[in-house]
Amino acid sequence: MAITASGASPRSLYDPTSELLADPYEVYARLRETAPVRRIVGPDGRPAWIVTRYEDVRQSLADPRLSLDKSRALPGGYRGFGLPPALDANLLNMDPPDHTRIRRFVARAFTARRIETLRGPVGRTADELLDALEPGGRESGASESGGGEFGDRVLGGRADLVASYAAPLPIVVICELLGVPPRDRRDFREWTDALIAPDPARPERMKEAIAGMLAFFTELLAHKRAEPGDDLLSALIAARDEDEEAGDRLSEDELMSLAFLILFAGYENTVQLIGNSVLALLRHPEQLAALRAEPGRTAAAVGEFARYEGPALLAIRRFAVEDLTIGGVPVPAGETVMLSLAAANRDPHRFADPDRLDLDRDTAGQVALGYGIHYCLGAPLARLETEIAVNALLERFPRLELDVPYEELRWRPSTRARGLIALPVRF
Repeated sequence: MAITASGASPRSLYDPTSELLADPYEVYARLRETAPVRRIVGPDGRPAWIVTRYEDVRQSLADPRLSLDKSRALPGGYRGFGLPPALDANLLNMDPPDHTRIRRFVARAFTARRIETLRGPVGRTADELLDALEPGGRESGASESGGGEFGDRVLGGRADLVASYAAPLPIVVICELLGVPPRDRRDFREWTDALIAPDPARPERMKEAIAGMLAFFTELLAHKRAEPGDDLLSALIAARDEDEEAGDRLSEDELMSLAFLILFAGYENTVQLIGNSVLALLRHPEQLAALRAEPGRTAAAVGEFARYEGPALLAIRRFAVEDLTIGGVPVPAGETVMLSLAAANRDPHRFADPDRLDLDRDTAGQVALGYGIHYCLGAPLARLETEIAVNALLERFPRLELDVPYEELRWRPSTRARGLIALPVRF
C-alpha cells in the first residue's frame, strides 16, 4: 500500500524500504493527525481509502453501508487474491442475511463450553513444546500432540519462539478443535504466508497454497462425514445436515469455506498474538516483572497485548454501497475502504499514552479483533491460547530475553498482518 503525495510516485508496501513496513505506527500516527481519511494506492495498484482515527474506524466497522461483498466493488476496482468458490464463500466476504445465517451455524457449535474444554489440551501442548526447548531436552518429535512436526531439538538455551512455540501451538489446538488426526496435520504456516504475505518474485506459491488447502479440506470433510467425532467440524456437518430441509441451510461450498476460515483465521491470528505479546513483555521489563509476580493477571492483560501490538494492521476491506461520508470526507459508492485497526488502537484521543504497554490499562473498546457483527468468532480461543502460552513460557523460563537487538527483528512483509518472521530468544 502506498500513500500518494503531490509530485511523488506511489511506492509499494512490499518495497523493503517502505516506511509502513519499518514502523507502521509512526506512519499511521502521521496520517491520523493530518489526513485521517486518506486516498491511497493499494498493494494491487488500485485506489482505496484508509481510515485511521479511532472513532471513524469503530463506527465504520459497524456501518452496514460498508459491505464485505466483493461484488460491491467498482468495475476495475479492488482485485485482491482469488480463492476458488469452495473456499471463498466465507464470512469475510458476506453481509447479512447470508452472514447472519452462517454465523448462527457456527455459534451453535463454536460454544464457550467447547472452547473451555480446550484449556487442558492447550496447557499440555504448551508444556510439551517448552519441554522440547529445555537445554538437553527430549526431541520435540516425541510429542504425541503433533507439536513435533514443527522443529528439531533445541539446545543451548536459545530458540526461535515463532517456529518452536507460537506457530505450532495454535496448529495443534485448531486441529484438536476441528478433529484433525495428528497423522494428518500440516504446517499451515507456509500456506498462510503465501496468502497473507505473498512474494511477488514467487507468484506460484499462492497457487500451490490454494490448491493444497482445497485438497486438504475436501478430504477432511469427506472423512468427517464417514467417521464423525466429538469435534467442531463434525458438529457443523451435523448442524448442516439436520437443517437439510430448511431453506437456509449451508451449501457445500459454504461448509468447506467455513472450515477453511476457522483454521486459517484461528491459526493466523493466534500465532501473531502470541509472538507479539511475548515481544511486548520483553521490551517492557517492568510490565514483565509485574506479570511474573501476578500470573493471574494474564487473562486480562491479553486485551492490552492485542491493543498494543495486535495480529492485524487492517480489517478486511470494505466497499461503500452508497455515497457516504467518513470523518467528514466524502467516499463515493463502490470504492474500497481500509480500516486501520492498528491506528485506531494507538489513537491518543481514545487511549492515553497509547505507545506504551500498560497492563493496568482499561482496554474496553479496543478493536484488534474487530467490532460489531463481524467481531472475530475465534477471539475467545485466541485469548485463551495466548493467556496459557504466555503464562507457561514465563513460568518455565525466568531469565527469558531477546537474543538479538530489537532493531534486527524482521516483520512479515504484509499489508494486513502484524507478525514476526522469527523471535530469537535466550533463556
